[in-house]
Amino acid sequence: MKKIFEDTETAFALKSDSELERAYFLFRMIANEPLVRIGSAITNFAFKAHLPVDNLIRATVFDHFCGGVNELDCLPTVDKMYAKNVHSVLDYSVEGKNTEHPLDLTLEVVIKVLDFVKEKDAIPFAVFKPTGYGRFALFKKIGEGKSLSKKEQAEWDRVVARFDKTCKKAHELDVSLLIDSEESWMQDAADALVEEMMRKYNKKKTIVFNTLQMYRWDRMDYLKNLHAIAERDGFKVGIKAVRGAYMEKENERAEEKGYASPICASKKETDANFDKAIAYMVNNLDTISLFAGTHNENSCYHLMELMEEKNIAHNDSRIWFGQLYGMSDHISFNLAAEGYNVAKYLPFGPVRDVMPYLIRRADENTSVAGQTSRELSLLKRERKRREI
Repeated sequence: MKKIFEDTETAFALKSDSELERAYFLFRMIANEPLVRIGSAITNFAFKAHLPVDNLIRATVFDHFCGGVNELDCLPTVDKMYAKNVHSVLDYSVEGKNTEHPLDLTLEVVIKVLDFVKEKDAIPFAVFKPTGYGRFALFKKIGEGKSLSKKEQAEWDRVVARFDKTCKKAHELDVSLLIDSEESWMQDAADALVEEMMRKYNKKKTIVFNTLQMYRWDRMDYLKNLHAIAERDGFKVGIKAVRGAYMEKENERAEEKGYASPICASKKETDANFDKAIAYMVNNLDTISLFAGTHNENSCYHLMELMEEKNIAHNDSRIWFGQLYGMSDHISFNLAAEGYNVAKYLPFGPVRDVMPYLIRRADENTSVAGQTSRELSLLKRERKRREI
């Protein structure tokens, strides 16, 4: 397999010298874990105290990891990346809302993004998080099988209606919809609801995608079971496979409440679980479509090798690679240059509302072994190349 991820010229072709320097500075800051924790605390304090820090944040971390404050704001970035055959997934990254108005607002935004997906080849998917459409605690209660009060049942009916309105719109437009996953203790209710949407709207082709976090040791069995149900009941399965984003929180809760952690015992086991799921889906493309959300070079090579072994075209519509905007450009742009289907998650939303997402990204980069040092190494190499 040709090793393509060392090509920094292709990876950073869209970055000006000043943007390259900003990225280098930013990842140097993120590499300092105490600084990230202090910076996160100061930022949260500044927002709560209504201090005027929006412009500073927008000029640094926000512009590096986000496309803009609204969907129209993202379009120059969308078009710029598409010139290099890298697609965008517009991700309204407002989190942690518990009242009806912001939940309805998220629905409106996602419905609007679906129209963008239909109109622009550069945007192949829409996306939303389950807790963008309903309270976390409500998902948790339903997943635990507890009975709802009359008020809670009415609230859940509105959550189901938001899911259904979005999936129905995607089906009518004939465009694809990714539904993200979250913490394990709310995920059972979300899984059941997404499965219901697949059964309803994936009869002829894959419209609705669920997300599997493969750092969970039970997800391989879940995938096989879902596949068997789909084969039996006659619908297609869409899966976005990722490693996972809530590991520390999952392990801490399991220890605190005295149950077995749902997380694989080691990174090696997580990697093996992820690659096993990818192989399973590639072997069952008649029923399953795959969005491989990974920043891991070996997993990308693994999927590329599977496609080559099975004579699957690089641009087969059933297989996509995905990375987050602002990270792993050496993977995204080099894959795109080789003709693979590639999409960057492009978060957007008001600066203050997107901060929980940005803080999680910074924390993830400090906690994932080697991720920040890899970004720094590649940026350093490209800076050196440009000096010649």
